[in-house]
Amino acid sequence: MSFNIGTRIPPKISETGIENVAKWAAEIGLDVLDVPNAGPEVKRACDAAGIGIGSVDAIIPALLSKDYNERGEAFEKVKATMTEMNQAGASVLFMCLFPADKNQSRDESFVIWKDIFPELVKHAEKNGVYIAIEGWPGPAPTYPTIGCTPEMLRAMFEVIPSKHFGLNYDPSHLVRLGIDYMRALHEFSDRINHVHGKDTEILSEELYESGILPATFGSKYDFSEGSWRYTIPGHGTVEWSEVAVVLDRIGYKGAISIELEDHRFWGSLEAEQQGIIKAKEQLEMYFK
Repeated sequence: MSFNIGTRIPPKISETGIENVAKWAAEIGLDVLDVPNAGPEVKRACDAAGIGIGSVDAIIPALLSKDYNERGEAFEKVKATMTEMNQAGASVLFMCLFPADKNQSRDESFVIWKDIFPELVKHAEKNGVYIAIEGWPGPAPTYPTIGCTPEMLRAMFEVIPSKHFGLNYDPSHLVRLGIDYMRALHEFSDRINHVHGKDTEILSEELYESGILPATFGSKYDFSEGSWRYTIPGHGTVEWSEVAVVLDRIGYKGAISIELEDHRFWGSLEAEQQGIIKAKEQLEMYFK
């Protein structure tokens, strides 16, 4: 069992420039980078460093806008990104489906999604692109992201049976939502197009203080709402050994990409680099 391990690019590391990012990532032994676009500069930097492209971002809230013209422009941007990916040899398109209007309900967004995404997936199929939607629920108090719960994933996959529309499996979001992350892994195993290496710690004292609600007076930590906090792999509740066994058994061929959202490894270039390295070392115990 051996999977590619990669990372999304956190802000301080990103400021060093894509050439330096790709070179550093290759030097520490990462296999792929999740990148903001698949343009020529990114492609050249990754090729020069000998590192692959794990996923390409297309996070465009206007895609779920109630305004027809805004939605149409966003639709064309996503199609153009898919075409660019095809030319760069990239295959995983990372999306998080939340609307620009955070007060727009999930059922309203689902109706819009159902109208536009079948055609978008056809374009993905033509370009060899596999969409991976993330389960971040969105900002409190409305949590407007669609595709963040099994209930909604089931409905979305019924509308679009194509493997070219799938999910980015990130157990950290499932843990904070109280969803059984292993059950979700089993249920949606045939639709996993990308995996994030990120964990969540449940904070027992904070859980007593405010329950599952966001803390009234603010959370103690960044990347938290009160009773939980995101962490690097191995510092939370996820049993990565179990995740690795299932991914191996189902024949998953994609990458495990670190998403660094941990207050202890944030705020400086050195802290971010340390966080990526520690996360990589933890994931290698199970995925290499």
